[in-house]
Amino acid sequence: MHYQLIGNNNVASSEIGIILPTYREADNISKLIEDIEDLKLNASILVIDDSSPDETAKIVQEKQNKYSNILLYVRPKKSGLGTAITDGFKFFLSSKQAPQYVVTMDADYSHNPKAIPQLISSMYKADCGIVIGSRYCKGGNIKGWPFARKVISRIANFIAKLSLGLKPHDCTSGFRCYSTKFLRATIGNLHSHTYEIQIETIRQAVLRNFNVEETPILFVNRKRGKSKLSWTEIESYLTYTLKAVSHS
Repeated sequence: MHYQLIGNNNVASSEIGIILPTYREADNISKLIEDIEDLKLNASILVIDDSSPDETAKIVQEKQNKYSNILLYVRPKKSGLGTAITDGFKFFLSSKQAPQYVVTMDADYSHNPKAIPQLISSMYKADCGIVIGSRYCKGGNIKGWPFARKVISRIANFIAKLSLGLKPHDCTSGFRCYSTKFLRATIGNLHSHTYEIQIETIRQAVLRNFNVEETPILFVNRKRGKSKLSWTEIESYLTYTLKAVSHS
């Protein structure tokens, strides 16, 4: 990982690692960190910022003065969600005392931080590789998405399930809890650059006989800032899926 670490590397020795990839999240990151801290979890928060021009990183550094469990990686440029998440996995796995679980979530309040304990609890009960915060299983829902975005999401899930034989209702949700055991088994096989990381991790779990469970969440469309999803990232997702099918 060729970028700058700001914070004390020793704070990573927690039961839970939380990865927050950020780009232009100055409007959201302060409150999100406060809300996570209010949960009183034994957690380390790792913010991976792609040199946001809106001073997202500066706000995180200010929070580090208040909380000792926050780490900040500043990458030199926008490098994709998949690489941010994979780098976050590698960081926690390389810690002297790796967390038992790693949570990934969006930093724009699409994912309610109050649902983190729900994901952790589901992992405790199921003893699996991945717990997905699902929008499409029973009890899950989406609020505020335009019709076109709902269609794109449903099609993406349909393609993944049909072409790769994946069973979860929501294969593209980024709100998840991973077991460190699963991450150690699969980290060398994660190569995604963008949103296809969500499909790649599930596929690796299936290939390695790790169970994948779902717990319902309410996904709320971001209220501040702009969506990061682009047609280039949609293309990357489709390309990965087609390549995975050809190698199955």
